Amino acid sequence: MTTDGLNQRRIGLIGGGNMAEALVRGLLDSGSTAPTQLRCADPAADRRDHLGQRYGIDTTADNASLAGWADMVVLAVKPGIVTTAVDAIKDALSADTLVISIAAGVPTKTIEAGLAEGARVVRAMPNTAAIALAGASAVAKGANASDDDLASATLLFEAVGKCVVVAEKLLDAVTGLSGSGPAYVMLFIEALADGGVKAGLPRDVALTLAAQTVYGAAKLQIDSGDHPGLLKDRVTSPGGTTIAGLAQLEVGGVRGRIIDAVDAATRRSIELGS
Repeated sequence: MTTDGLNQRRIGLIGGGNMAEALVRGLLDSGSTAPTQLRCADPAADRRDHLGQRYGIDTTADNASLAGWADMVVLAVKPGIVTTAVDAIKDALSADTLVISIAAGVPTKTIEAGLAEGARVVRAMPNTAAIALAGASAVAKGANASDDDLASATLLFEAVGKCVVVAEKLLDAVTGLSGSGPAYVMLFIEALADGGVKAGLPRDVALTLAAQTVYGAAKLQIDSGDHPGLLKDRVTSPGGTTIAGLAQLEVGGVRGRIIDAVDAATRRSIELGS
């Protein structure tokens, strides 16, 4: 296993849904892989046709054949069918194959139990912003995965955004924060736009301004590296419009409700994995 990139890897994706497509798109757009290095297995003929025609990759309905070809297998399936997918590929995997799971709440030990002894498994938690190549992902290694395996998984998810390495016990918190986070932000964008409409703006104008404001604020924080509280204070003049609006958010307990949302989603992730 090397960490000099993905340009020599054969990457097979079990499942051809939105997240799998995001990875395919990101890997190809980043130049880190060629179409001949990617294959996808999915039971739905329309998904196979879509992925094959749009991205020029080979597709199949046979999970085992894909697993036998790949040296990196990504389990891009729903949590409830992970064990079924693992059972279908366990005899086709070689000892050198790295298995990466993006199934929320499914621990590496569950996947390892269904594979040959010593199987190398990395668990990942990406989010739907990967579709826009702006994802936030975290990866954690299982009992037998090496640091090189973790580096390879990190490169995979960096093709569709940012990726951090955490201990597996923290992946439920990652799920509650960045995994579920896009939904929280969409709710905020929708509410921000509704506020604009209430103030008299046309719906399309309000939504454009709301989405761009959220995007711009996030980019400003990332690019500057400054604490969000500091950036907030820079646009909050004494007696001005911004402090008037912030005061209303504090009256409504928005900060606490967001914290509670992350906590509730984290606890639900733990429940799903138990």
